[in-house]
Amino acid sequence: MFRKMRRGKQLLSMEDTVAVMDRCTNGVLACLGDEDYPYAVPLSYVYFNDIIYFHSAKAGHKIDAITKNPKVSFSVIDEDTIVSEKYTTYFRSVLAFGKARIVEGDEWLEAFEALVEKYSGDQPEEAKHKEITGCTQAYIIAIDVEHITGKEAIEYVRAKG
Repeated sequence: MFRKMRRGKQLLSMEDTVAVMDRCTNGVLACLGDEDYPYAVPLSYVYFNDIIYFHSAKAGHKIDAITKNPKVSFSVIDEDTIVSEKYTTYFRSVLAFGKARIVEGDEWLEAFEALVEKYSGDQPEEAKHKEITGCTQAYIIAIDVEHITGKEAIEYVRAKG
């Protein structure tokens, strides 16, 4: 169902792909927007238990698009170094496909805790707990990943030997 990467030598291992997802702090969600125009929006996320989670307002373009068609893609750029003398960039990125859904119950709490830990892990436990329990104006959205691949510049592949 999903295309095989054309440049297979540049495919990251699953371990390296997960490491990129864990260390990056933002990605771009792409979905089918109004009048079937692509809608791509940058957002903060956490990759937790092989699922991508992010928070969202309860109304707006993103929620409307996901409700209309839950099939989405999500991309993360880990590195993009310009190498001007070679007219290229040395890059590392991840692309995921899956279906988005609104999270509820225990999963909502676990996902929210994972988000707070990723972005505010240095804050006191009491403050983090207050932030989580006090947040009733946002959804937590999950992307159940069906396919995920990482890719890096051939120069990085060669450097690994």
